[in-house]
Amino acid sequence: MFAPNGPAAAPFAPGFTNRFHGLGPDFFTELQAASLPNPHWVAVSAGCTALLGWPAQWWQEPGALAAFSGNAAWPGMRPLASVYSGHQFGVWAGQLGDGRALWLGEVESPSGPQELQLKGAGQTPYSRRGDGRAVLRSSIREFLCSEAMAALGIPTTRALCLVGSGELKIQREAVETAAVVTRVAPSFLRFGHFEHFAHHGMPDQLRQLFDYFVAHYAPECAQAPNPVAAVLARVAGQTAELIAQWQAVGFMHGVMNTDNMSMLGLTIDYGPFGFMDGFDPGHVCNHSDHQGRYAFSRQPQIGFWNLHALAQALFPLMPNAESDADAASEELQASLEVYRERFGTALPAAMRAKLGLWETLDEDGPLIDDWLRLLAKHHTDYTIAHRRLAVFDPAQALDAPANAPVRDLFLDRPAFDAWAARYAERLKKAPADTSMARAARMNAVNPAVVLRNHLAQTAIQRAEAGDFSDVQRLQQVLSRPYDEPANPADADFPPNWAQHLEVSCSS
Repeated sequence: MFAPNGPAAAPFAPGFTNRFHGLGPDFFTELQAASLPNPHWVAVSAGCTALLGWPAQWWQEPGALAAFSGNAAWPGMRPLASVYSGHQFGVWAGQLGDGRALWLGEVESPSGPQELQLKGAGQTPYSRRGDGRAVLRSSIREFLCSEAMAALGIPTTRALCLVGSGELKIQREAVETAAVVTRVAPSFLRFGHFEHFAHHGMPDQLRQLFDYFVAHYAPECAQAPNPVAAVLARVAGQTAELIAQWQAVGFMHGVMNTDNMSMLGLTIDYGPFGFMDGFDPGHVCNHSDHQGRYAFSRQPQIGFWNLHALAQALFPLMPNAESDADAASEELQASLEVYRERFGTALPAAMRAKLGLWETLDEDGPLIDDWLRLLAKHHTDYTIAHRRLAVFDPAQALDAPANAPVRDLFLDRPAFDAWAARYAERLKKAPADTSMARAARMNAVNPAVVLRNHLAQTAIQRAEAGDFSDVQRLQQVLSRPYDEPANPADADFPPNWAQHLEVSCSS
């Protein structure tokens, strides 16, 4: 019905705009997506559809499948791949860019402009010998996790829809089928966009990009005495709060390269991510990360390291960069300290909430630290332990049967009992707080369901066999992570076979 990459009749008029195009060809390459043979829908997110303000059934209209498989374009779409650079695993990697992503344009939504991007739509000038495609396996993981993180209240890019093709085969570790996921965000600008122009000696383009960012995403910084320092402080604060939320929920990004860090403090680029099962602060979820650079416990430190890289990229824009380099560096360093301050507040607050501690007392820090040490010593399931802690009865702290649901998670019962006695005393210092009210508040911040690897893997295996119902079912479950699921297995311990699952950068 539609010519490849030709105009398609849109079922409604979302009104695409293309502000990024105004930056000019130094910032991107305009090109069309590669055709996806015989595409089919795998899943559509109702939540992301609502975010955009689109009709619930938009995907059933003629032309929708063609547009979001890369086979056609809706009016106003002007696909492009942007250029950026970055540090990968702590090493300068030079020019990178959208190697398999195509920016389609912006649409106005009830919450403001949102950019749409196809991931897996074919080669671009930045593919670096890659095929520009994404496999169904990784696309399912990104689709599910993007929407799961949004439901958890963690800042993230979103996933509107997922399209597959059983005919297009891709060689990774094995031969797999191709897929295209549509990602949505207010902006896909990364630290690496600024690093690119700073490291390649392009000060005019660096200034142009900075002014674009301030005008569209940080207008309040334009009024600051030093807009550059203000932008860095803004990004530092948002990044600190994001990573604090990651740590609190037990999420591991896996590849915290600077080109995977959002200028808006969003979780971006879902590759070898993972949610903690048995708690291990040193766990590395990406089996390609041989040095453990992005281990769970190192994520806060890496976030700060990446912000230093951004600060270096922004340094040439400082008004006193040439006249007083030391003073310029000190001012940027002061902006970076916002990260330490914000993270140092955000994570303890999140952990107090997880333990039902709603007033701050001096004893809370040691109590939380010892709880985490207890979890680590026993590799206790992180999500289940916090969920069960909501039913802990401080009036019967040493009553084994009463607190068996959480107590039985620990092999060393005396060690748990010692901690539980302290916890009970701490809870009693809020005498007006009923156990029922505390449990309700804890269950509102401690999810029952997260996207564990085995849940994703089961959905992937069924999808690879042509059954997409589990992807759709799981997305619905993950959209309500704080509710007890209808299927208790969704919130249960991972099966033994899941211990052997590995994820890598291959997708």
